Amino acid sequence: MTYLTLSITLIFVVIPLILSKTLNLGLEKDTIIATLRSIVQLLAVGFILKFVFDSESLLYIFLMVTLMIAAATHNAQKKGAAIKGITWKIAVTLVFVEVLTQSILLGFKITPPTAQYIISISGMVIGNSMVLSILFLNRFTSEVEAHQDQTELILSLGGTPKQAIHKQLIQSIKASMIPTIESQKTVGLVQLPGMMSGQIIAGADPIQAVQFQLLIMFLLLTTAAVTSVLLGFLSYPTLFNQRMQFLKN
Repeated sequence: MTYLTLSITLIFVVIPLILSKTLNLGLEKDTIIATLRSIVQLLAVGFILKFVFDSESLLYIFLMVTLMIAAATHNAQKKGAAIKGITWKIAVTLVFVEVLTQSILLGFKITPPTAQYIISISGMVIGNSMVLSILFLNRFTSEVEAHQDQTELILSLGGTPKQAIHKQLIQSIKASMIPTIESQKTVGLVQLPGMMSGQIIAGADPIQAVQFQLLIMFLLLTTAAVTSVLLGFLSYPTLFNQRMQFLKN
């Protein structure tokens, strides 16, 4: 694809702009900003990745992954502002998920230890973990607020903080994992995943593309489970004080 053909694809930006203007949706400014940011950010990342891939430096790989984790943490922590220390909890969760998945991939030699594979897969893992963190925090804070009386009742009857918050915690973990599980049920029937489609367009063998896509899908399933569970069990204790009293928001 040339820059000329890429510029022609802006037609797909003009269409929603026209619809937004016609229907008075008021989304023109946000659409333009989103488009400009995506162009600048992706082109910048593209040039950076080309440099990192060519250098194959472990330092540059580490810096890229660290940058992705920092950006994901900053974005996700906004949804859990009511939870004390949520920033470091999200950061720990993302780091743990990244180390776990890369340890398995590299330890069992599933993927080679090159910048091309490490950074690309890390981006998918960290990005998915960020989305899962946001989904979990949204649901968890809503569940906690909606069941404050129930939580305090269990505590007053001698229940522990874990017992008092257990139902809300489990429901939030399940809710955040469901989109990942449901999307895997229909993959190949309703949708062709982006990674698989990209490889096929690039000329890769479809079977090879399917194998890599299955790898990513299984990887994201672990990411969803570990992110939700770890973030949940790191978050709930801060809702109570040392006397096991519930701290209302």
